[in-house]
Amino acid sequence: MYRREAEMPRKGHSPEQVLAKLRQVEVAVAKGKSVGQAVREIGVTDHTYYRWRRDLPDPSAPMTPLGKSSENRAKTLDRLSQVFL
Repeated sequence: MYRREAEMPRKGHSPEQVLAKLRQVEVAVAKGKSVGQAVREIGVTDHTYYRWRRDLPDPSAPMTPLGKSSENRAKTLDRLSQVFL
């Protein structure tokens, strides 16, 4: 059977990028856009968006800053990297 030699590179998103994209969707939805439109604007599929939402350790994370102190920020990013990487 024929096997593809060259695979398409996969685009990985860092935990910070995931949070930023989730925030963008939340803002767009708050302004009246549908979730589908907002997800298309950030350049991911609906499936990816809902998987990210499902896998977030803290459901309120997209609406809140990563943390005021660098220690809290580091803990949050570490936790997200375990989920998304």
